[in-house]
Amino acid sequence: MSIELFNESGVEVPEQLIIEAARFAMRRMEVHPGAELSIQLIDSESMAELHMQWMDLPGPTDVMSFPMDELTPGGRPDADDPGPAMLGDIVLCPEFAAEQARSQRHSFEHELAVLTVHGVLHLLGFDHAEPEEEREMFGLQGQIITDWYSARDDRTRLLAQAQRDTRLLNDIGFSGREGH
Repeated sequence: MSIELFNESGVEVPEQLIIEAARFAMRRMEVHPGAELSIQLIDSESMAELHMQWMDLPGPTDVMSFPMDELTPGGRPDADDPGPAMLGDIVLCPEFAAEQARSQRHSFEHELAVLTVHGVLHLLGFDHAEPEEEREMFGLQGQIITDWYSARDDRTRLLAQAQRDTRLLNDIGFSGREGH
């Protein structure tokens, strides 16, 4: 999966975290591994302009999604594999996200991860205009975020264990290198 991130917001953000969250969500939703995604971070003023232009709503918002291709997650088991495609663009407003994180009393990083997954789901055709759609989308979003944190924790534990193992092997004189 190719994910490009462009930060034009003037706000320092954990870019790798956003990319990881997007990649995890795309894999979880069985998006073709050759798919491309663009994530753009913009300031509040630019987001307010997009929000008015595309949604006819005043003021900035946290995330907007602009799908490029009609994709269906998973697909039918007997169907041909869909080829790589440009999934679309996610536009995030870090200023808005930071304020939202403060008001909801969680971290800025968490808010960015949630908004990124939310944007990916919108690109895949999920919506929350109706109560049933909202339950489905937010339930799926919550599960993806939970699974993503779990996978990150697993990677952290495995890395720490590998580092401990390497130190132990070095301490007992077995470095794994030939000639020692």
